Amino acid sequence: MSTGKSEKIVIDATGLIAGRLASHVAKMLLRGEEVIIVNAEKAIVTGSPLSVISRFKKRLEWRTYYNPEKRGVKRPRRPDRMLKRMVRGMLPRKKARGREALRRLKVYIGVPEEFKDARKVVLNEAKPRKVNEKYVTLEHIAKQIGGAL
Repeated sequence: MSTGKSEKIVIDATGLIAGRLASHVAKMLLRGEEVIIVNAEKAIVTGSPLSVISRFKKRLEWRTYYNPEKRGVKRPRRPDRMLKRMVRGMLPRKKARGREALRRLKVYIGVPEEFKDARKVVLNEAKPRKVNEKYVTLEHIAKQIGGAL
């Protein structure tokens, strides 16, 4: 790990594909950079809105009926936590460097006051390639699965 203080990279997630954004952010984190993602609720997931929402709802189903609280993975329902979970899935799981990398990530709904004037990096690799591609925002998914902003 680097000993010096690294500059924080602020990324605006508005209109960026969540999966591609997460993979690029994971690579940045593993290089030792500090990353802040703002406007997480405006990141998009491509595909038919009905199929995307049904896929997210299916992940929320309990895996056991005798004690629903005991088993199963607890999935996030807020857009900022969904995006952070996507990045976490792309980091090494069994190594301490994955945990350290995740600590360098901050994800926010909207833009906090301290980052209003910060220069925001645009990741062109995470933009949709097709012009008329079907998509749904993380904010809309969160509302459909019962999350709050």
